[in-house]
Amino acid sequence: MTMHYKLWIDGKWAEAESEGRFSVINPATGEGFATAASAERADARRAIDAARDAFDNTDWSFNTPLRTRILQKAAEILRNDADSFARLETLDNGMPIGWAKRFVLDTADFFEYFAGLTRPLEEKLDEQSTVFYEPVGVVAGIVPWNLPLKMASWKVAPALAAGNTIVLKPSSQTPLTALKLGEVFHRAGCPDGVLSVIAGPGSVVGAELAGSRKVDKVAFTGGTETGKEVMRLASANLKKITLECGGKSANIVLEDAEIAKAVKGSLFAIFFNSGQVCTAGSRLLLPERIHDRFMEHLIAGVKKLRIGDGLTDPDMGPVISAEQMEKDLKYIRYGIEDGAKLVFGGKRLDMDTGGFFVEPTIFDGVAPEMRIAQEEIFGPVLSVIGYGDEDEAIEIANGTRYGLAGAVWSKDVSHAKRIASRIAAGTVWINMYHGAPRYAPFGGYRESGIGRELGLHGLREYLEVKHLMVG
Repeated sequence: MTMHYKLWIDGKWAEAESEGRFSVINPATGEGFATAASAERADARRAIDAARDAFDNTDWSFNTPLRTRILQKAAEILRNDADSFARLETLDNGMPIGWAKRFVLDTADFFEYFAGLTRPLEEKLDEQSTVFYEPVGVVAGIVPWNLPLKMASWKVAPALAAGNTIVLKPSSQTPLTALKLGEVFHRAGCPDGVLSVIAGPGSVVGAELAGSRKVDKVAFTGGTETGKEVMRLASANLKKITLECGGKSANIVLEDAEIAKAVKGSLFAIFFNSGQVCTAGSRLLLPERIHDRFMEHLIAGVKKLRIGDGLTDPDMGPVISAEQMEKDLKYIRYGIEDGAKLVFGGKRLDMDTGGFFVEPTIFDGVAPEMRIAQEEIFGPVLSVIGYGDEDEAIEIANGTRYGLAGAVWSKDVSHAKRIASRIAAGTVWINMYHGAPRYAPFGGYRESGIGRELGLHGLREYLEVKHLMVG
C-alpha cells in the first residue's frame, strides 16, 4: 500500500494548500512507494509565520531546561524507533540498511550531544566587557538527499539547542524521515511552531525560505551552484548563512603507506553511499613507485564489493535517481573521451530489482585538468592521478575550486601531518576516511562553503554575538 506523508506545520500534519503531491521513488526499484504533499510558497510562509510567532511570543529561547528535555526525549524516541526509521531511509534513499540504522542512532547521539549545549554562553573579557551569545531567531534549514536524516539533524539540533525556531526543507527525493522527525519532536514535547518540516521544489520552497525577510538565518547543504543562489537570495535582508557545498577531495597515498589499509580506505572513500557524499575521495593520488602494486590490490578489492538493494545490506546500493545515474554515465563518457584509462566498471548494472545501479568505476592515468578530476560527479567514479614528488601531490590536491576534505596515508604520522597542513581543506584525515565527530567542526574552504557545522563551532553559527560594556 502506498503511504502518504503530509507537511508538518505548526505542530500538526497538513496538506499543501494547493493539494499537490509528488511520488517518492525507491532507487532500488525505480518505482514509487509513497507520496508526499508538495509545498508551495504559501505553505512555506505558513511555516515561517509559525516559527516567527513561536520565537517572538513564547519563552522558547529562554527556557533552557525545556530545550534540554526535548532534545534528550527526541533521542530516546529515535533509538526506540531505529529499525522503522532505518527501513524508511533505505527505501527512500537506497543506502545499505546497516548504514541507515547506524545513522539513525548517530542522529540520536547528536541530539543528545546538543542537549548538553543548551546553556547560555557568555565570555567575561575584563571588568567592563562581557560577550553574550543570543539565538538568531527563525532558521531555515535546507538539506540534501544523500544522508537525509543525518543532514536534517545537523541543522535541527544546533538550531534548537541555541534557542532558535526552525523550518526544515528536505530534498523532494528523500523527504520521509525528515517529515517524521517533526512528529518525533512533537512527541518529545516540542511547542507548536518551533519545528516545521515542509517538502517541495527547491526553486519554490527553498527560494521562499532563503529570501524571506522573516527568516534570520539559512543553513544550506547541497551543490555549490545552488548554494550560490541561496546566498544571493539571503542577501535580501543580509541574513546569516552557513553553506556546506561541493567537494572534489584528494586522497593522497605516500610511498611508505601501509598498502592494505590504504586500499581498503580508498575504496571506502569513494564507494561509500555509492560515492554520493560531498567528502568522497574521488581523486586518488598515487606515487609512481607504488602505483602498479597499489592498483593491483585496488582492482582486486573493488571486484569483491557486493552491490544490490539496500534492504539486503550490500556494500553498495543504487544511486538516488535516473537523473543521477545518467549524470554518472555522462562523466564516465567524459573520462573516456578525455583520454583516461577505464580499468574497472563504467556501465549501468541491470539488476533483478530494476532501479538505478552504476558499476563502481575506476579510471587510471587521469590528468589533473580532466573533467572527471575537476568537477564533482557525486557518484561511484574514481579518478587515479599519478604524481612524482610530494610538492606535485600538494599542487594537484589544491588544484580545484573546492576545499572540503582530503586524506593522507603514511606510516609516518608526523610526516603525514606536515603534508596535511599544506592541503587547503576544512577536514583532513590521516590513515582513515569519512570521520565526522559530532564535537569537531565540519566545513570547507573556497567554493566548498561558508561557516562550520558540528560541535561548539557549529552551535555558534546559530547565535548572535552581543558585547555588553559597563562604564
